Amino acid sequence: MTIYQDVGCRPREACGVFGIHQHPESARLTYFGLYALQHRGQESAGIAIVRDGRIAYHKGMGLVPDVFNDEKLEFLKGECSAIGHVRYSTTGGSTLVNAQPFVITHSGKSYAVAHNGNLVNAHILKEQLEAEGSIFQTTTDSEIFLHLFVKSLKHGFEGALINAVTQLEGAYSIVMLTSRGEIIGIKDPHGFRPLCLGRLNNDRYVLASESCALDLVEAEFVRELDPGEIVIISNDGIKSLHPHDQVARHCCIFEYIYFARPDSTISGKNVYLTRKAHGHRLAREAPVAADLVMPFPDSGNYAALGYAEESGIPFDLAMIRNHYVGRTFIQPTQSMRDFSVRMKLNPVKELLKGKDIIIIEDSIIRGTTAKTRVRALRALGVKKVHMRISCPPHRFPCHYGIDFSTRGELIAAKLSVDELRDYLGLDSLHYLSLEGLLDSTGVDFPENNFCKACFDGCYPVKFDDIVSKECLE
Repeated sequence: MTIYQDVGCRPREACGVFGIHQHPESARLTYFGLYALQHRGQESAGIAIVRDGRIAYHKGMGLVPDVFNDEKLEFLKGECSAIGHVRYSTTGGSTLVNAQPFVITHSGKSYAVAHNGNLVNAHILKEQLEAEGSIFQTTTDSEIFLHLFVKSLKHGFEGALINAVTQLEGAYSIVMLTSRGEIIGIKDPHGFRPLCLGRLNNDRYVLASESCALDLVEAEFVRELDPGEIVIISNDGIKSLHPHDQVARHCCIFEYIYFARPDSTISGKNVYLTRKAHGHRLAREAPVAADLVMPFPDSGNYAALGYAEESGIPFDLAMIRNHYVGRTFIQPTQSMRDFSVRMKLNPVKELLKGKDIIIIEDSIIRGTTAKTRVRALRALGVKKVHMRISCPPHRFPCHYGIDFSTRGELIAAKLSVDELRDYLGLDSLHYLSLEGLLDSTGVDFPENNFCKACFDGCYPVKFDDIVSKECLE
């Protein structure tokens, strides 16, 4: 969602969003919802609420409990509706001005927006809006959406929403708050990013990026928003709009592999069980003799359990994680990622020395983490180190909201599997096949309804002047 002045530098972030309609403790419940979504962004957090017909908000840099305390949440008491956002970015976008929700006032009415995803036509829309006199305060494409929205209010509220979203291209799951207390959920027509609807106490409605946030606030899961759907939650109930022409669904498969929390359900599939199924399939595709199967916690845990069950090789947690260190993959700079690798895990030396081991990882992106850890294991006296990856090689950049937006960042785009095996210092390396990934994910819709562009280069939505390869339907 970050727009850089240099158009060649791609947008690079993914986030978590939450919203709740008409609840007396909306700010506190939003706080807990964001806490459950913390894995989707560790860099900044924000909450906006309605008070006296206007929107008040607080946002800051850091984790949710660092940004909010009792005093801040007391300040955010209002008239019962709230939205929230957690964010991460890459170098250049990590500033308070880009923290969300983004709030504006137009013609005496206030609006707040929180957004997960990337608009691939953001720079084009921004140039057009600036040529027409728009002034931008941030470098987020969330602001672009609001500019499009307020310019279309002459068509009415619903007409403005429809006119704005039908100009957007790319990945977006948006929650919006109005000064009247309405909560709006918007999902792009391809359904790249998750967004679900929940119900609390039978009469309060909640929107969240993942179902795990509904669980924490004790909301009942109702359904996921349809691709291209706009849901308007007001005192009159729920209204659903479908302004887009129907297109093929392209749910991001990386949500199942890494990004979503394992206790979430996406497209009817529990993420924990799906990752175990990836491990089962991986054991069938790439068996090897060893003394134990171990993950690099926490992302490899569930595929490792599946691999161990299928292979009959004992599972051990031979790396102990320091749970007070954040996720390495979503740290915004390489130097921070390197430091986190050293801090994050410590091996159980007595368990590993002299053993042949199978390490299960969910992915290799830049290779920094894996290389450092394998070197440490060799230094302990591990005899053989085999690595199995529960997805295919990442060889193509993501333009829809995951933080590997240039091909140069992807080590598998530069090295063959054998070359990567040698670079990492492994005895063997195997990836789960794309066919095996799709089969074991098992979602009840056709395989081409996943976005898997990071594996096969098949981009469902074109970006810039590059015409993407279209997935066959």
